[in-house]
Amino acid sequence: MDNKKTLLIALLIIVIVFCVELAGGFVSNSLALLSDAGHMLTDTMALALALTATIFAARPASKQKTFGFYRLEILSALFNGVLLTLISLYIFYQAYERFLQPSVVQSSIMLVVAVIGLLANVAAALILSKGSGDNLNVRGAFLHVISDLASSVGVIIGGLLIYLFGWNLVDPILGIMIGLLILRGALLLVFDSVNILLEAAPKGINTLEVAKTVMRVPGVKDLHDLHIWTISSGINAISAHVIIKDDAAERAAAILKEICALMDEKYRIKHCTFQTECDSCPEGLICHIEPGEKDEHEHHHGNN
Repeated sequence: MDNKKTLLIALLIIVIVFCVELAGGFVSNSLALLSDAGHMLTDTMALALALTATIFAARPASKQKTFGFYRLEILSALFNGVLLTLISLYIFYQAYERFLQPSVVQSSIMLVVAVIGLLANVAAALILSKGSGDNLNVRGAFLHVISDLASSVGVIIGGLLIYLFGWNLVDPILGIMIGLLILRGALLLVFDSVNILLEAAPKGINTLEVAKTVMRVPGVKDLHDLHIWTISSGINAISAHVIIKDDAAERAAAILKEICALMDEKYRIKHCTFQTECDSCPEGLICHIEPGEKDEHEHHHGNN
């Protein structure tokens, strides 16, 4: 199942459950249930944005947008993280109000609606889990649903405590716990998105180790201006100036091919751009390549 279909199915599930939880929260007077419904609303917006971003990301590159629309996915993920942060702060405020003026909660209605929400969240989480590993936007939607799943469990436990013992203060306490779950996922999403927008090195890739890998390729003397960044989820890129030894200048195309193969094999970096240089050339550029080899070199460089 592709990411677009996955997001669409999850979106339909979440929209239905949001409506149920919103109505149930008002009828039962439960802040925990209303908080969960609020989270469901952000899930709805998150999934809608993720779906829109996935559609736009599939559009081809243009003269002005040479990388295409991949970054829309990251902007969507960042917006979702900020929105979730604001929602969590609002939940904290409402919980504070409930502590000052405790309200009676209709626990039986709260329980029924919470169980429905739990089952729906389990279904949505299973659907989204398959694409959450290598796609930041699907991962963001997955985090939304997982937070909702955990909060649904908490609401069920809280409903039981209120039903059995009449502990109405459990409701705002649950609201705070749900808010903390939302805030944690939101901050992780914001940090990951900001790192990508700042073109930081991708997670799990050590820049120094990458440099050492390139330096170990036979014929490479040195490299500089090394940059590694993420274009979008699962799409990493690298660029650098590679200094070729004088006696290996004629093999520059083969050396570049070997470096690119290593980048893909060891670091899953498929978009490679390397400029070759040598010390003995007047301007640093490789100039000892025969005409046929030069064409091969330029063709390979253009493809990477």
